[in-house]
Amino acid sequence: MKVVIGIAFLVILGSLGSAFFFLMKDKSKSSRTVNALTVRIGMSIALFLLILFAHHMGWIQSTGIR
Repeated sequence: MKVVIGIAFLVILGSLGSAFFFLMKDKSKSSRTVNALTVRIGMSIALFLLILFAHHMGWIQSTGIR
């Protein structure tokens, strides 16, 4: 489960990086920046729901604050 969460974080960071690249380099009126940010938001929500589902199913355990 740690690997899946790590890969999801990398995909989210990659999407954020591509949005930044398109924002800086793309001088046209294309919507590539908006599309990249939409993918990032969708992946973030999917990761959050996956973590909630994994906790509910018992695949991951909360450790609490020490």
